[in-house]
Amino acid sequence: MTKVLVVEDDAQLVRALRINLEARKFEVETASDGNTALRLTVVRKPDVILLDLGLPDMDGIDVIKDVREGSGVPILVLSARHTSEEKIRALDAGADDYVTKPFSMDELLARLRAAVRRREVPAPTHEISVVTTEDFSVDLVAKKVVRGGRGVRLTPTEWHLLEILITHPGRLISQRKLLLDVWGPTYSEHTNYLRVYMAQLRRKLEADPSHPRYLITEPGMGYRFEG
Repeated sequence: MTKVLVVEDDAQLVRALRINLEARKFEVETASDGNTALRLTVVRKPDVILLDLGLPDMDGIDVIKDVREGSGVPILVLSARHTSEEKIRALDAGADDYVTKPFSMDELLARLRAAVRRREVPAPTHEISVVTTEDFSVDLVAKKVVRGGRGVRLTPTEWHLLEILITHPGRLISQRKLLLDVWGPTYSEHTNYLRVYMAQLRRKLEADPSHPRYLITEPGMGYRFEG
């Protein structure tokens, strides 16, 4: 049974989440503050964490950072904070997804199931040299991309961007992190660079670049690779 740790101080929302999750055969643990959440993460070892950022004893961002020091458990943020800056802070700290309140329970459950599926599939490591989709394959060692039996020529920047996304399948990577990793701190606010290069990658890899299947945009937040 999949264990979900709900970190939320709104008792009414906790009750609604518990009812919906237990009805779908999830095992639910709850914590109303950050310190309890950190303790339960170590003791109970949940499979996924649903985390509110506005906790009474500490900021949820700090909870994410502390969890990430010792665990790769998927963290889905549930927050009333709607600004792009807050979303980026959470993703950069190590959150896997961000759902703003109020939210649809169906959407939350779908994202939760996706997080659990991603946890069950090992992320590519140095031993996994080739990532294959139905439309193209990526050789991470040789740094080559093949589509339809033909090599796809990528620029160094396009390759670097693709490599980051493809080695973190299903994980939402914030715009800021991609800009810092690919272009450096001078370009951390140049989101237009990402739009241009993602459009180029989609034209080279996607069957329908205007409706991408693999290189997905989360508006105002970042990008993810879905294999």
